[in-house]
Amino acid sequence: MAARKRASTEAAAKRPTTTETTPQRKPQDKETAITNEPPIAPPKSGLILKLSFLLVAPYLYLLFYQYRIEEDIKRSILINAGLSLGGFFVTVKMIPVASRYVLKRNLFGYDINKKGTAQGTVKVPESLGIAVGIVFLVLAILFQYFNFTADSNWLVEYNAALASICFMILLGFVDDVLDVPWRVKLLLPSFAALPLLMAYAGHTTIIIPKPLVSYIGVEVFDLGWLYKLYMGLLAVFCTNSINIHAGINGLEVGQTVVIASAILIHNVMQIGASTDPEYKQAHAFSIYLVQPLLATSLGLLSYNWYPSSVFVGDTYTYFAGMTMAVVGILGHFSETLLIFFIPQVVNFLLSLPQLSGFVKCPRHRLPRFDPQTGLLTGTNDGTLVNFYLRMFGSMSEKSLCIRLLLVQALGCCFCFVLRYFLAGWYK
Repeated sequence: MAARKRASTEAAAKRPTTTETTPQRKPQDKETAITNEPPIAPPKSGLILKLSFLLVAPYLYLLFYQYRIEEDIKRSILINAGLSLGGFFVTVKMIPVASRYVLKRNLFGYDINKKGTAQGTVKVPESLGIAVGIVFLVLAILFQYFNFTADSNWLVEYNAALASICFMILLGFVDDVLDVPWRVKLLLPSFAALPLLMAYAGHTTIIIPKPLVSYIGVEVFDLGWLYKLYMGLLAVFCTNSINIHAGINGLEVGQTVVIASAILIHNVMQIGASTDPEYKQAHAFSIYLVQPLLATSLGLLSYNWYPSSVFVGDTYTYFAGMTMAVVGILGHFSETLLIFFIPQVVNFLLSLPQLSGFVKCPRHRLPRFDPQTGLLTGTNDGTLVNFYLRMFGSMSEKSLCIRLLLVQALGCCFCFVLRYFLAGWYK
């Protein structure tokens, strides 16, 4: 995330951020300056290998051993997984190259959470989410060759989903460059979701919870256009909730990796437990988009983990949020998706007084960093990051990120437990 020193500071005041950028240098100094910039730190491969095993192992167990999944679906999932693995290595190779280009255009920042230390004076490349988004789109488009035929019923919605994600990547990068006001940010996902909403041909009905059927009188209720309005609002929430639950190294990408892993596990469980071919295809569709998201995000996390050598920018947070909203909508598990987003919901509720203007909102809603101890202390700003620090005391940035990601993982586990106990009674 980057806060830029511009004439209008309203946008940056509304979201947590880890960086400040410097005034733009003279054009004639750009080439000389970029050649003197040191290369970014190498990827943290060991960390990513351990994290991948921890998150992907349950998914692979369910896919190969727990459930009997049709060979055609399993084959498509494995082809998609192979492409995603290739995308991980391409992402790792692309990020250093993209870093040189964004530095050349003065898209860099200083890490505010390290201000007063030597690391706080390092120019960190910004907006590296653009590299991840490009790799993701290429993977998703290439996958159509292996899985979809010209008359596939899913092809239109699949391409509409990619159009919405591509639109969101573009708008996120525009935000990184122009630093648009926060009120405009709320509208950007609405525009990006239009291709998906216009192409959506699925049902607009909801299943009434069993305890409420006797009061409403029907088991299935058709919402009509209200369902599409709900889909648009879900896209707005997911993109902005990832964007504002940020401010420390690795948090934006880390929360996406955890949620994406939970979505994969949920999808394979639903495919294995269902006998409805259309229902299975909907969840397989979700897997086809989430596997590339997870793989490319892990590639970015290898550079963004503490101490971060690149910043992801709004480009990544918008891209990740829109992708997860798309898979939740087309996979027909938007309720489950919102439970996976429990920490983001809490963060939004804590932020609401400042976002709405009832409480003064400073330019940076970050914790207070003490360069002598290297610890972060919570401020009175309404973010989950500060709330956690106020509750549990000062801690290092790396420790704080790990604990917040554990909270994210516990929220996803709570969702699975809740679904288990409510199954057969609620719906």
